[in-house]
Amino acid sequence: MIEPRTVTALCRDCLWTGGAPRPGAVRRCPVCASPRLVIHAELETLAIAHLDCDAFYASVEKRDRPELANTPVIVGGGRRGVVTTACYIARTFGVRSAMPMFKALKACPHAVVIKPDFAKYKAESRRIMAKLAALTPLVQPLSLDEAWLDMSGTQRLNGGSAALVLARAQGEIERETGLGVSIGLSCNKFLAKIASDLDKPRGFAVIGAEEAQSFLAPRPVGLLPGVGPAMVKRLETAGYRRIGDLVRADAKTLARTFGAQGLSLAALARGEDRRPVDPDRARKSVSAEVTFDEDLTTLDALEDRLWPCCEKVAARARAEGVAGRGVVLKLKTGDFHQITRRRTLETPTQTAKTLFATTRELLAAEIGPSFRLIGVGLAELIEVAVDAPPDDLFSDGGETRARTTERTLDALRARFGPSAVVSGRNLKPHSPS
Repeated sequence: MIEPRTVTALCRDCLWTGGAPRPGAVRRCPVCASPRLVIHAELETLAIAHLDCDAFYASVEKRDRPELANTPVIVGGGRRGVVTTACYIARTFGVRSAMPMFKALKACPHAVVIKPDFAKYKAESRRIMAKLAALTPLVQPLSLDEAWLDMSGTQRLNGGSAALVLARAQGEIERETGLGVSIGLSCNKFLAKIASDLDKPRGFAVIGAEEAQSFLAPRPVGLLPGVGPAMVKRLETAGYRRIGDLVRADAKTLARTFGAQGLSLAALARGEDRRPVDPDRARKSVSAEVTFDEDLTTLDALEDRLWPCCEKVAARARAEGVAGRGVVLKLKTGDFHQITRRRTLETPTQTAKTLFATTRELLAAEIGPSFRLIGVGLAELIEVAVDAPPDDLFSDGGETRARTTERTLDALRARFGPSAVVSGRNLKPHSPS
């Protein structure tokens, strides 16, 4: 009787599979001599993956402008804006996403700055996501450039284990789009996402269930999902600096101190994550923001910037078939202090009229300091048929009329271009302060 072959190694270049090299042996593919081997004891059984495009926006720009191949590239706004994406060369100078542009250019003054072209990025994202959808119906995009996949039960369909099929897809994506992607493979979403960041760019990393706790234990608690700077401070103040500290903590103490989130973090610290890969997971919010060329102080000037944000958010909500009860105003002062204000509506909205009326009241209460950024968000979303009659959801007469009017404007702009119909407020000259 022939024993089934145990696959613990995979070559990402020629796709050879077999046993891992003996300890001390050269770690190269026995067929093509490539050093790009993926070696793991659980290689054939793991099926949850996270794919992340490498410096996506910057990589698209570099692909389209080969002369920039060896040049630091920053995708983002002007000097008053922030970094959207930085290529890996720019990152060696300390440039990071969300960094103010003036700081990025101070760190890397010879960088080439390119304004984002989201239409182009969305087109490339669709190509990549279509490739993933051909492998499994369980694909959950997180953004344009990353997604989780559940490859369970697809071995016969795809002709190989998840590891083999993903390595093959990784090569095809690079050849067909000219863009590099990194893959993390594990037993759940949390560990797969961490793994995808371990070997960038063009990486393929594996974290198995057996080593999850030992891998996580020495790492900072900020690595856990949902743990932002404020939560990090709370955890560290309570004595939990490393993920391993949460594993050793008493469950009752965590629950008493941090509520349900404490118990959730303890489970993640043990490498446990029961969240399914859900392709139908609802979007949590729709938002838009703008950074000014110069700080603004007056209500009138700020309103002029607020209204276009409201129009963008409302148009996106209608296009995506959602409405929201939560309205959020975001402000950033000249010294980078962020202010967030929120109001819950009785009736969900998807109109710029209601968004503007609500956020204008919130804005008026904050006038005083100078501001460099304003933004609007729509949260607590529910699904609404894109072509639903207004009375299906909106009982308020003013809201119904506004939705009907704005849907008409959507149609006109779709036919004749975004600048074909401009509101009266948008025609006002912007005040300098």
